[in-house]
Amino acid sequence: MRSIAISLALALAAAPAAAETLSQEIARLGLAPVEVRLAALPSPTNEELFALAGLRFLGGVEAALQLRWQTGVRADWSELPILRLPIPENPGARPFAPEDFTALLIGLDNQMESSREALAQLGDKPFALEIRLADLWFDINLNDVRDAGEDLASIAGLMGGGRIIGAQVADPVIRFDAADAAWLSAYTHFLSGFASTALAFDPEPAIQRVLDSSAAIYALWGDTPPPNAMDMMFGRQVDRIAMALFALSNTPDKTQALDAHTHLLTMIRENRRFWSLVALEPDNDREWVPNDAQVSGLGIVMPPGTGERWQAVLADAEALLQGEILIPHWRFGAEAGINLKKLFENPPPIDLVTFIQGEGLLPYAEKGTRASLLAWNEFARLVSGDAMVFAVFLN
Repeated sequence: MRSIAISLALALAAAPAAAETLSQEIARLGLAPVEVRLAALPSPTNEELFALAGLRFLGGVEAALQLRWQTGVRADWSELPILRLPIPENPGARPFAPEDFTALLIGLDNQMESSREALAQLGDKPFALEIRLADLWFDINLNDVRDAGEDLASIAGLMGGGRIIGAQVADPVIRFDAADAAWLSAYTHFLSGFASTALAFDPEPAIQRVLDSSAAIYALWGDTPPPNAMDMMFGRQVDRIAMALFALSNTPDKTQALDAHTHLLTMIRENRRFWSLVALEPDNDREWVPNDAQVSGLGIVMPPGTGERWQAVLADAEALLQGEILIPHWRFGAEAGINLKKLFENPPPIDLVTFIQGEGLLPYAEKGTRASLLAWNEFARLVSGDAMVFAVFLN
């Protein structure tokens, strides 16, 4: 009996350790190395294809955060996605250059396209992939080591305890499935639409103009401290507004504008596909975005009817993008409005004076049904004032 026990112990010691999960692999190595391994697989499983798409999506975010860290762009760029996310400070950052912003946008769009390529391979095939959110992190400072402030929860605020959090989940694990692939696809189109819109206005000259003028302004200061804190409080924000206004005064690139229009419409279609798939799910197992009979793995409380109300908001957005309903303008009366589809098809430079006065929008004005805020207001009432937070989450 003793010899049998010894043999059994030796056999157990020689047995391979339990296989590392994909989530654990990401925690150990980071996003990029795991993406490289999955991309090289000759016959990836459905779970591996979804993971590849997700890693490419997150890799686009990671690359943008890395560029921000390298150039010292702070998180006070609250006007733009990704640029508003909090990241660790880099005391040795190099100066931000206009071409950095273009590189950020192009890189982000390329990663979203790569993510969609993996999703296209996956199609509607079933899968189930468990990911521990604490295993996800961004190598922001490019040192291949997970440092403080680089985890997904800290950057995206997923555990932030905001008003939409119904119950804190200490260590959330999400079981992603086929519906979530449609959600991810929709989000890739949203970010590609944002990138195409920004690139359409050729922002580099506007950024350089403001950087040059700001440098000249600060050269006037000399050694005397400013008499007030106005520049400290508002200087950076004023510079960013100036960059945006100078860029928007350019005549947009039509091809980029049409590309943005297509991405936004596809985003809505993919979001609608997500809700049709999630409505059919019979299980209730650590959901990302739950249906009315499910519970979020994040602890987020979603009132019954959230999906239906959000789809009504998306239906209005789709009708606006298609030119089926019009954007009201305070000068155009109760029977006319602005055709958004025409704005994308023949995009004009944005002149706030003529847009507010009305003259600059006359080529895009027509009689027809005007959009209302009814669907949005009903959605906002349902989620108790957290409409913008839910909109970001639901996409």
